[in-house]
Amino acid sequence: MPPLEELIWFAAALAGAGAVAGFLAGLFGIGGGAILVPVFYQVFGLIGIDEAVRMHLAIGTSLAVIVPTSIRSVLSHKGRGAVDLELLKSWIVPVPLGVVAASLIAASVSSGGLRAIFAIISVIVGIRMLLNRESWRLGADLPPNPLRAAVGVVLGLLSALMGIGGGVLNNTFMTLFGRPVHQAVATSAGVGVLISIPGLVGYVWAGWGTSGLPPFSTGYVNWIAVALIIPITLLIAPLGVRLAHTLDKRQLEVGFGVFILLVAARFFYSLV
Repeated sequence: MPPLEELIWFAAALAGAGAVAGFLAGLFGIGGGAILVPVFYQVFGLIGIDEAVRMHLAIGTSLAVIVPTSIRSVLSHKGRGAVDLELLKSWIVPVPLGVVAASLIAASVSSGGLRAIFAIISVIVGIRMLLNRESWRLGADLPPNPLRAAVGVVLGLLSALMGIGGGVLNNTFMTLFGRPVHQAVATSAGVGVLISIPGLVGYVWAGWGTSGLPPFSTGYVNWIAVALIIPITLLIAPLGVRLAHTLDKRQLEVGFGVFILLVAARFFYSLV
């Protein structure tokens, strides 16, 4: 058992992460995983969690937190009429299929591999958001099936490997096809629900029976961290939603781009 002082700092760090993650969930339409994963990785290291399972545990625990955060966020956005329900319905099967594939990969890939995936995708998305131009369009509207379904599978796969709710990728996808950024943000919260629920189950399965996990863990999900953070994220998420609807498109894009590049830098540093 770690000393009491370490446990207090552990709880304080998780509480702070929960407040930031909840706010970002509402502001950017993400489940908060892009901030929770690096924070979990760092905090789990402070209490001596084995490097071999630390990133897996950070991702699985993040997905568990994203479940209620995404539900709360999408309901708030839906109340404002901003969610593309037709897109969400078309992804009910493809996105979870991608998440299942990610769970199978997570059961065998190394911690360094997961960190590299997180960082590379974050850089690509961050640069795109910072340098975005109105002329950067792949089409006037979202593509039909089967291409749309294929995008859903890939989105679910990559998001579950990163431990995020899908907003990072869905925002990019929807805006490249001419959808307003506010609609992309709102719809991304719904995508987070489609990713986080099967992702939670998948990471519990992937880590079942693994040694080196902290107490109160089920597979790659630590329930102490989940219990500490969920109440805070649920409380703070609507504040982010409120701010999102007061900002213009470019402000959201630049803010999101800077944020995700900072996260990528942290993980590249950990791989050196």
